[in-house]
Amino acid sequence: MAASTIATATSTPATFWMTGLPGSGKSTLATALTKQLLATGLRCCVLDGDVMRQGLCRDLGFSAADRRENIRRVAEVARLLNDAGVFVVSALISPAQEDRTMAKEIIGHRDFIEVHVATPLAVCEARDPKGLYKRARRGELANLTGVGSVYEIPLAPALAINTDEVAIEAAVALMLGVIRMR
Repeated sequence: MAASTIATATSTPATFWMTGLPGSGKSTLATALTKQLLATGLRCCVLDGDVMRQGLCRDLGFSAADRRENIRRVAEVARLLNDAGVFVVSALISPAQEDRTMAKEIIGHRDFIEVHVATPLAVCEARDPKGLYKRARRGELANLTGVGSVYEIPLAPALAINTDEVAIEAAVALMLGVIRMR
């Protein structure tokens, strides 16, 4: 399907909720998908967990309650943007199924597209773009998801993408396919 066809195929903005371990490729996929959506003429934006924690969520830590509040805030922003006609691509670890379910309730079942960036822990740890895994293994960083804190694998995501096995372009094509099927 041509890029212009994607823009006309859907009139209802949605939120791609990318969840996965640190270093799994969430932000990379979010950026690539956003570029493609913009190229089709769709309005969209990225809500990246790291960026959100520098502003709107800077008062939150990494306790279970703070993670839940972080996800709630991002979901509320995503819903507002969807209501304003903007596609949202969120990239948050969002480790707890209960919290992702809450986000889905806030955004709306029809507009919530869960994408599990299912890259294995060993691959994420080998990438370690921010040095988080090394710090966690040395005991300098408590509660890192996948090391000191549990990541609950999504029960029924719209897509599961292992960025170690699927090229970015192919992953974006899969996500665009979800839009076409809406």
